[in-house]
Amino acid sequence: MRSEIYDLIKQNPDWTKFIREQPIWYRKLMRNPRAWEEFEIAGLHYLRKTIPHKVEQFSNSVQMASMMMSMFQAMNQQS
Repeated sequence: MRSEIYDLIKQNPDWTKFIREQPIWYRKLMRNPRAWEEFEIAGLHYLRKTIPHKVEQFSNSVQMASMMMSMFQAMNQQS
C-alpha cells in the first residue's frame, strides 16, 4: 500500500476500524490507490456517519425525548 494512503488511514481511527472490519478495501487500495474517495464514501456509510444517518439519529433522539415527556406527563396526571 502506498505510504500516503497508509498514513491517511492511520490518522483516522474510524478508517482503521473500517479497513479492519472490511479487509477487501485493503486489497482494493493496494491495487488502485485512486479509489480513496470510494473508500471514504463506503466507510461513511458503513460507520453510519453520513448526513442522512445523523439526521435519523437526531430524529430518533427527539422521538425518544418526546415519548419520555409524554410518560412523565401521564404519570403526573395519575398522581
